[in-house]
Amino acid sequence: MEERNVIIIGSGPAGYAAAIYAARANLKPLLFEGFYSGPAGGQLMTTTEVENYPGFPEGITGPDLMQNFRKQAIRFGTECITKDVDEVDFSSHPYKVVSQKIEYFAHTVIISTGATAKRLDITGARDGELWQKGVSACAVCDGAMPIFRDKELFVVGGGDTAVEEALFLTKYAKRVNLVHRRDELRASQIMADRLKNHPKVNILWNKEMVEVSGSTVVESVSLKDTQSQEISKHDAGGVFFAIGHSPNTAFLNNQLKLDNVGYILTEADSTRTPIEGVFACGDVQDAIYRQAVSAAGSGCMAALDAERWLTHNGIG
Repeated sequence: MEERNVIIIGSGPAGYAAAIYAARANLKPLLFEGFYSGPAGGQLMTTTEVENYPGFPEGITGPDLMQNFRKQAIRFGTECITKDVDEVDFSSHPYKVVSQKIEYFAHTVIISTGATAKRLDITGARDGELWQKGVSACAVCDGAMPIFRDKELFVVGGGDTAVEEALFLTKYAKRVNLVHRRDELRASQIMADRLKNHPKVNILWNKEMVEVSGSTVVESVSLKDTQSQEISKHDAGGVFFAIGHSPNTAFLNNQLKLDNVGYILTEADSTRTPIEGVFACGDVQDAIYRQAVSAAGSGCMAALDAERWLTHNGIG
């Protein structure tokens, strides 16, 4: 039975950054990049221009950025496997990781499986349609792109995240339209008041988005009134879903402590979970920031935490 010092489950900025740091520490990490669960490289693989990652003043595409991360991890000795992890067993040490019925064992495990942004399953917003062609699930990531500037933008949602995204977009949009299916926001009062009083925001109460249209980019949206059922069409230059994220933690089978949404809970100021030698980083444990740069930073933290744990226990 081969025992690895470190197994990293998940790629993206967090997983690859953890791999870079672990590999440079000569820990010879094994990284499961994922396959059916999502593209190797995480959510940035479906993003076009990334303009807010430090070090790229002219911007870089999401896939190119992740390919650079991957190459750097491999350069220092990371072994990458483009497979999903089906299950883990943290009941005994070394820990067991199972992929396609093959068992792997590790002294430490770093979980960086990310979170999947929720989006409406409506015509025009799906993969292969206008997703990432004016349809996004992250205003902070994409809102400053030229495609959205001085346009009529639509944000779908009614919680604090939707309000924050809408307010952020007012820096760039001609007008921001918040689409909410009820007649009252779920956001905190202070955030709701800030939104209602903003001169560039229009709140569309009791409305549901039912279709996104356009030839090559978003050109219009169709909204249904939840009371009258009437359909109305509106010119649009962009759509942002702000209806939450789903952390990718199902494969853990409740072996780690999660919050009420499903994010992995870690100790304050660390990536440590309650299970010794198991760490979590990136969007799978970050319900607040969810940015590539913060994910990469937490990946670095996880690798350092794992290295220190191994050293403390005389392993590696």
